[in-house]
Amino acid sequence: MARTFKVATFNANSIRSRLPLVLEWLAREQPHVLALQETKVQDQDFPAGAFREAGYHVVFRGQKAHAGVALASREEPKDVAFGLDDGGPADEARLVRATVGGIPVVNTYVPQGQSVESPMFRYKLEWLERLRAYFARHFSPDEPLLWCGDFNVAPEEIDVHNPTRLVNHVDFHPEARAALARVREWGFVDVFRRHHPGEPGQYTFWDYRVPGALDRNLGWRVDHIWATRPLAARSAGARIDRDARQAAKPSDHTFLVAEFSL
Repeated sequence: MARTFKVATFNANSIRSRLPLVLEWLAREQPHVLALQETKVQDQDFPAGAFREAGYHVVFRGQKAHAGVALASREEPKDVAFGLDDGGPADEARLVRATVGGIPVVNTYVPQGQSVESPMFRYKLEWLERLRAYFARHFSPDEPLLWCGDFNVAPEEIDVHNPTRLVNHVDFHPEARAALARVREWGFVDVFRRHHPGEPGQYTFWDYRVPGALDRNLGWRVDHIWATRPLAARSAGARIDRDARQAAKPSDHTFLVAEFSL
């Protein structure tokens, strides 16, 4: 008998600030896996006990005030590992992987890049190249794999509210989009777009600094759930929980959810 496997991703922009929101969402939605980014907390201060009390295992790697990733899961995660393992900067606070319910899950917080002129933008492009090699080393596009997280790239023109004005932004720059496309070409399917092809105005991030961004829907789709083709073929649906962006003390991102029939 087929079982439903529900996965979600959320850039919390500080897990301690967003903990009530996350716990309420977990209680309501009961995903099998929640991938978290920008937890912004050192490991000794991560609120792991609150997740355990909510019925979730949680693995995490973080640092003070910047980056940080976690995976919360109803089943105990296996084969847990952090960071890139190619001899370069490991960036453990940007990548966690685990197997949950027999499905390998990779959660990333891709570097944002600061500005096109910044060395961090070159680092972002290199990081995506390293990530593609990481997938090739550890996985096969012919086997089930989920890649979730804040990719800090909007892949298509319909994924930003003003593609003409934003073309040189680090999260929509042609080089960033091309770098992400190379990772996709390894063997991924954009699960949200599989169920919402060509649909504009579907965003996961609305900048706090832009007045009325949410009400005016001046957003970006930079948070993603991608799957290899064998797993994507089993996807039953995907949605963006816009309501969570309207909750008390929200993140500037919201939850993206996908379900699979396994």
